[in-house]
Amino acid sequence: MAGFEKTEAMAAQPPKQREKIEADVCIIGAGSGGLVTAYGTANLGLKTVLFEKGEMGGDCLNYGCVPSKALIAAGKAAQRFRDGTRYGIAAADPQIEWAKVRGHVHGVIETIAPVDSQERYEGFGVRVIREHARFADPNTVVSASVEVKARRFVIATGSGPFVPPIPGLDSVPYLTNETVFNLDVLPESLIVLGAGPIGMELGQSFQRLGSKVTIVEAAKALGRSEPEAAKIVIEAMTHEGVELLEGWKAVKVARAGDRIIVSLQDGSGQMREAQGTHLLVAVGRRAHVHGLDLEKAGVEYDNRGVKTGANLRTSNPKVWAVGDAAGKEQFTHAAGWHGSVFVRRAIFKQGSRADSLPIPHVTYTEPEIAGIGLTEAEGRRIHGDALRITEWKFHENDRAIAERAKEGFMKLVLSPKGVILGATIVGEGAGDIIQMVGLAMSNKLKVGQLYNFISPYPTRAEIVKRAAGAWYTPVVFTPTMKTLAGVLSKLP
Repeated sequence: MAGFEKTEAMAAQPPKQREKIEADVCIIGAGSGGLVTAYGTANLGLKTVLFEKGEMGGDCLNYGCVPSKALIAAGKAAQRFRDGTRYGIAAADPQIEWAKVRGHVHGVIETIAPVDSQERYEGFGVRVIREHARFADPNTVVSASVEVKARRFVIATGSGPFVPPIPGLDSVPYLTNETVFNLDVLPESLIVLGAGPIGMELGQSFQRLGSKVTIVEAAKALGRSEPEAAKIVIEAMTHEGVELLEGWKAVKVARAGDRIIVSLQDGSGQMREAQGTHLLVAVGRRAHVHGLDLEKAGVEYDNRGVKTGANLRTSNPKVWAVGDAAGKEQFTHAAGWHGSVFVRRAIFKQGSRADSLPIPHVTYTEPEIAGIGLTEAEGRRIHGDALRITEWKFHENDRAIAERAKEGFMKLVLSPKGVILGATIVGEGAGDIIQMVGLAMSNKLKVGQLYNFISPYPTRAEIVKRAAGAWYTPVVFTPTMKTLAGVLSKLP
């Protein structure tokens, strides 16, 4: 009975009062966008509160960019054993120790984690609260222990994997990018739903590490990339043994013993099956906007995320959204840029916009696909036949030839006056090379200026100069110019 009396006495006590905080900036979410925002505001001397209910660093550090690139690196190391013959080295089957591969992946996370840690941000003066936060009214955010009123609020809650309502999916164990890096065993056979960047990157990596991979895509694999670039990656992956099923939609999932069976249907109604020991769902991502009580704050949102303008401000002028939660590009570097835009705009009253700089994107398959700005098809819709396209292929690049990795090309999308509208690079190191074009586009340089530099020889990045130089070919190497050159050459 004594225990009953204690429980009754505790129940009679009033609930613990929340600590009340007045802040300049209150941020919900400690992923890339939230951390960049907190770093900027705190170091400017503004009182900053940062809520994070999960892991510091968000999806990118813990479940996305960092672990996936570590796994990709392991897959590349394994593939080098098989590809030695092109260099006169006997091919061999790599011996995969999955526990050590997983240890490598988590070791990379642990190495980077201190940069995003609570301790580091508290060192900047940020008040970090590791609790779920939600809006209580247009001017207040609350969690279990605190109540924050702030001059400005920033929603930086990121996104998570979208799980489609496929019949039977909830009855089988399936993986997403949030769970795949914690596998105890290497999948014997892996079915991947979705052939976007995540599905293709992870699918190729697991194939290289010893799984038998089947990737299922209802539409086109890498459908947002230039078709010629996607074709090169698809050919490389199928050559390595990946089975790619394009135009097939998953309509049912079931389990038979230790196998997962996915029933597929194409556009004509034809049926087939894909079987594997494991299933990875990688069909897209959905912004984390539910559970924030945005209605109480007067913040409009939909399935894409919080509704914002290019200034990242919401329907409540005190509330802003950055990163994936803002319903725009779902890239870590875009989220970081959004944080910078908030600081520039909300604090310094500058005119920065989320769309004021072109945002590059990279698919980290091998070969990589990197893009920025418009694709050729998008450019054609604007400029029609007046659009200019210049290209250069890696099989004409001496560094690529020396390394026996000649697959790929660079394409520049140009206005009739030489304005750089976009670019695509497919090939080894594409993600690093595209940054030259990003610098040019961000600073309003034209194609001639992209050509006007000295590229060290031999480098893969020389392809940028060659593709830019191709702009002049129809102008310089003409009969008229040859005649002019002949006349000028005779002058003293």
